[in-house]
Amino acid sequence: MYEEKHKHLKELEKVLATRIESVSTDLSHEHDADSAEQVTERENEDVLRNLKEETRLELKQVRSALKRIESGEYGTCATCGEAISPARLDALPYATLCIRCAR
Repeated sequence: MYEEKHKHLKELEKVLATRIESVSTDLSHEHDADSAEQVTERENEDVLRNLKEETRLELKQVRSALKRIESGEYGTCATCGEAISPARLDALPYATLCIRCAR
């Protein structure tokens, strides 16, 4: 029933895992010897760390959605038990709440 969602989530999982690897690689680079350049590099590292954490959290949600597909719980609101609308799942494929409960 949710074959397309499963496929989309698997693709998203790969994209997010690749992003985490890329950011991790960027964070592992040595700093420039120039102190002015180091300030910029450290600011960039803060942005990269935030991006990595946000991506890690999204990846966790994607993997959770994949487990819900496998268990047959996907598309059901975790709070009220009603169906999550297809439009909501299109917009946020790892949604766990219907729009009413999300508000």
